[in-house]
Amino acid sequence: MKLENQLAIVTGAGVRVGRAIALALADAGMNVAVHYAHSKEEADATVAEIRKRGRTSESFEAALDEPGEPEKLMDAIVAKMGVPHVVVNSAAIMQRTPFGEVTYESWEATMNLNLRAPFFLSQAAAKVMSTSGGVIINIADLAAFETWSGFIPHSISKAGVVQMTRALAHALGPKIRVNAVAPGVVMLPEDWPQDSAQRLIDTTPLKRLGTPNDVTQALLYLVRAEYVTGETIIVDGGRHVRK
Repeated sequence: MKLENQLAIVTGAGVRVGRAIALALADAGMNVAVHYAHSKEEADATVAEIRKRGRTSESFEAALDEPGEPEKLMDAIVAKMGVPHVVVNSAAIMQRTPFGEVTYESWEATMNLNLRAPFFLSQAAAKVMSTSGGVIINIADLAAFETWSGFIPHSISKAGVVQMTRALAHALGPKIRVNAVAPGVVMLPEDWPQDSAQRLIDTTPLKRLGTPNDVTQALLYLVRAEYVTGETIIVDGGRHVRK
């Protein structure tokens, strides 16, 4: 698959794994539309890094958890940069909400951004990509496959992303392939206790934490794998197969 000078859209591309994905796609030769909601300074820094690589990049602000915003974002990107070939739904939130403490507001915040937004952005993308074709990559989570009692709404939203990936792959083939990457522990919060981090390492079969590069390697495979659709690759060092 030719990626050189094609356009990629990455949501939540100003920070963390989203930023790593945007830079990896630029390194693969793609121009990149960098979406952000609140992290304008970080998004502009991502754009600057992509331009240093000799690629075209612009930042686009959108509150994707609001109705109509995914469609407006797609319209703005197409008007300024053209039709995308790759769309990466990376923007998400992860709130600790143990059972008994979940509120209507926290439930809606999680579902609206983690599940509803990527569906409607994918729907908008499919309309403009229907002739040229392309790839949609959703960022799921290991939580979709495990039971995390402190993150029940988050886990449900990411399980929905996995099922959405399968459904969209069926609905949008053969012109558009849809796959997902489900990261495990690849970027701990900066204030994460060292002893807790070590426990994660000790209980991971590959005996290390992941990195954003581990995620981007899987993502680039799915972008290029022309006979793969409807799949979710778990990138977790084997945590999902441990006893």
